[in-house]
Amino acid sequence: MSNDGLTELWERLLGAQPDPPPLLVLVTAVLAAAVVLMRPAWRVARNAITIAHEGGHALAAVLTGRRLRGIRLHSDTSGLTLSAGRPSGPGMAFTLLAGYVAPSLVGLTGAWLLGGNRITMLLWVAAALLLLMLVMIRNVFGVVSVVVTMAIVLGVSYYASPQVQAAFAYLGVWFLLIGGVRPVGELQTMRRRGRLPGSDADQLARITHVPAIVWVGVFGAVTIAVLVAGTFLLAGQWLPEVSATAGG
Repeated sequence: MSNDGLTELWERLLGAQPDPPPLLVLVTAVLAAAVVLMRPAWRVARNAITIAHEGGHALAAVLTGRRLRGIRLHSDTSGLTLSAGRPSGPGMAFTLLAGYVAPSLVGLTGAWLLGGNRITMLLWVAAALLLLMLVMIRNVFGVVSVVVTMAIVLGVSYYASPQVQAAFAYLGVWFLLIGGVRPVGELQTMRRRGRLPGSDADQLARITHVPAIVWVGVFGAVTIAVLVAGTFLLAGQWLPEVSATAGG
């Protein structure tokens, strides 16, 4: 690639896109909420939440010095991240804690990038993270899920118009922020029915001696707080214009 080509690529990556129409921010929020609330749509879209969840476990394991052995994603939208190291202690606790809060935190990072109109950067960073995760996937369904997701992100970033890229990016970020909350409620429902004795919250309870319901509360508090923070970041794209219109 020539120097001019590299410069153009770099400018495309780091450059800011135009402000999105205020209506786009609102409509994508409503669509994301509908996907989360509608059971058929949620069953399919939840795979993206699982990818972020297991990615959170994997990143936390690496950051705490554990040896990451592999990630599995299943067709029922469950997942499993395997790491080697001490079965207790801060490293294991941080690794377990990271899963349920990861989708929301990824969404918050995306909201921050969108706040600076870095739509292309957001899409490319997402593709890069998916590529890194792909290396550690250890089952066929997981490989297919990550490859398809990565192909969609890359396809939009390369071939879609700026307007479509913006809509896709805002929809994805809203979905992570809103969709990050629902699995916490599902977790407690399944725990109450005795169907998840080995959940992240129960494993945390065993190694920290803090009741599992407290950890469920921590997951819920973090995801809701992040949703509120992300909403303020994204709403900043259209609230000033709305206020100016009302004042005029």
